[in-house]
Amino acid sequence: MNLNIIKSVRTNNFKDEAIMQKITEMWKEASSLLNNQDEVTFGLYYDYESDYKSDYTLSVAIEGSDNQSQMKIPNTSKYEVFEVDTSDEYGILNAWKEIWGREEKGILERAYSYDFEKYYPNGQMEIHIAIK
Repeated sequence: MNLNIIKSVRTNNFKDEAIMQKITEMWKEASSLLNNQDEVTFGLYYDYESDYKSDYTLSVAIEGSDNQSQMKIPNTSKYEVFEVDTSDEYGILNAWKEIWGREEKGILERAYSYDFEKYYPNGQMEIHIAIK
């Protein structure tokens, strides 16, 4: 899968006091640059320092190969997909809490390569977690 990176931020879920501001600003800026609202948009997580408690890079991206800020996601990765309850305003946060909880219990063995949130034009959302 080829993704064009629109905007990126480096952060930490637990140690960055400005995380919500950084992510909100990144999405706002990216949204103003996105031309076609009918395409799938990605929140791409990568460049992990170690695990979900460490630093990582988050990028807003779209599929394509016509941009210099392109990233190729290997097709060899296996993913576990988590559906997000979009009727709940905390649906995405709850999905991530489920992922972290499963990892803590040893039920989910993450690869920490490329994880992504997939936002469909119809409002549906999924989180794809790379697994070992």
